[in-house]
Amino acid sequence: MYVKICGLRSPEHAMLAASHGADAIGVVMSEPSPRHATPEEASAVIAAARTENPAIDTVLVVREMAAVDAAAMANNLGFDVLQLHGGYSAPEFAKARALHPRIWRAASLATTPGLRAGTYDEERLLVDSAVAGSGESWDLNLINGAELGLSWLLAGGLNPDNVADAIRSARPGGVDVSSGIEIAPGEKSPELIERFIAAARSV
Repeated sequence: MYVKICGLRSPEHAMLAASHGADAIGVVMSEPSPRHATPEEASAVIAAARTENPAIDTVLVVREMAAVDAAAMANNLGFDVLQLHGGYSAPEFAKARALHPRIWRAASLATTPGLRAGTYDEERLLVDSAVAGSGESWDLNLINGAELGLSWLLAGGLNPDNVADAIRSARPGGVDVSSGIEIAPGEKSPELIERFIAAARSV
């Protein structure tokens, strides 16, 4: 099970996630978000995660930023992956991928019926709630019958207490968490990070 811990701004939390077996860490760079990181914070998180696990995927998460600008920022800061949230078009993905080859797409079955991994030639598809980053749970029955393909991650409303059941129900290739490991918006809990990774690995 591929596990991504997202919304990190603290090097200590990045090292913790990496040391407990996270496959990826995500940094949000979107100013309306309480998880928005500065370039300096992003660089520190990347360095800390790689110190613990050089093979970990570091993911830049953006929305409402021009895709090519986001790709350039991912390159400049040294991220492995660019994750685009929202209504980006296939041509926008293609332009970003020309600059930064590893692109993930985040979308919702509630707003984008017929989702399938790879439609935009993305490396992975992240299937989220209708309001990304809200921590809101959503009806996993929407996944029934959906032809999502193999390379997709489940997100939205996950936490250490429900992630194992969600994996059993939806059978994703991986899981992504942000608000579900927080004690306040943007404030991560080391205990919840550890518990989430352990629960996801238990299935």
